[in-house]
Amino acid sequence: MQGLIGKKVGMTSIFDENGKNIPCTVLQAGPCVVTQIKTMEKDGYFAVQLGFEDKKEKHTTKAEMGHFKKVNTTPKRKLIEFTGFAEGQCKEGDVLTAQLFATDSIVDVRGWSKGRGFQGVVKRHGFSGVGGTTHGQSDRLRHPGSLGASSFPSRVLPGMRMAGRMGGNQVMAMDMKVVKLMAENDIIIIKGSVPGPKGGYVIITK
Repeated sequence: MQGLIGKKVGMTSIFDENGKNIPCTVLQAGPCVVTQIKTMEKDGYFAVQLGFEDKKEKHTTKAEMGHFKKVNTTPKRKLIEFTGFAEGQCKEGDVLTAQLFATDSIVDVRGWSKGRGFQGVVKRHGFSGVGGTTHGQSDRLRHPGSLGASSFPSRVLPGMRMAGRMGGNQVMAMDMKVVKLMAENDIIIIKGSVPGPKGGYVIITK
């Protein structure tokens, strides 16, 4: 899909023509530089690699510097490949902005959810916690309780909901409507919320 790399600026609300208050998310979409074009002859597939947000040269390896110097651009923090562009639609060194989108268009937004660290079953899976004095948790109110039969198969089965690492996953918000486009500032405002913290990277695709 065609798209851009961006950042989540934050949330706000706007009023529509009927006076209804709509919760919205403000996203910075680009500008993104075409840092490389993958071709069938050389790479075996076609894709457009975009780079977003400058970073200092002292934090860039020499191999990365050579990659960016080929297209005469500064080092970029985030590189993502998009497969939805047509061949010849853009060339290396081009700058893509929020004008790729339009007001009232529908987009998908991928972000990375907030990391919660190691969490128990009550927070991670929504267990009720207080389960009475049966099911193996008579004195441990937030513990998961029994994990299975004691005789057969005498092991914990795969997929059991247990405590563990929570969050920090890539999540896609689908079919989000662009309610306002501010192309001069590379800002788009979409209806609803998207995953991730303020300042977190997002991938916006048509």
